[in-house]
Amino acid sequence: MKIDSSGRGVALQLAFARLAIGSSAFFATGPALRALGFGGTDAAGGALAKMLGARDLAMGAFVLSARDDRAALRTATLAAAALDAGDAVAFLLALRDPRTRRAGLSGIVTAGVAAGAGLWTARRLG
Repeated sequence: MKIDSSGRGVALQLAFARLAIGSSAFFATGPALRALGFGGTDAAGGALAKMLGARDLAMGAFVLSARDDRAALRTATLAAAALDAGDAVAFLLALRDPRTRRAGLSGIVTAGVAAGAGLWTARRLG
């Protein structure tokens, strides 16, 4: 079965965005956290941000590696959408603390849109 070009295009755009965010979180942790709306962090928070950056790098690479196989691309896209939905929930929980509220507000929107786009993409590829 041929790969839907719109679905493939969105999957690749999401993968490149994930690679950019993951690279920033892993290699430029402090500036990435500030750009996401978080204040400064301690060593534990920085380590956790690097772990999430590595996760996004791996997931972005996984999606790219599946770009020519419709079924694999759909699976990778669904996995990425699940991660984005989990991120949206984490940002929702961040709203409870005044120190992370700003990040929570922007993160819910960003992660929610990414999760929705991933689900739309998986449907196009399905």
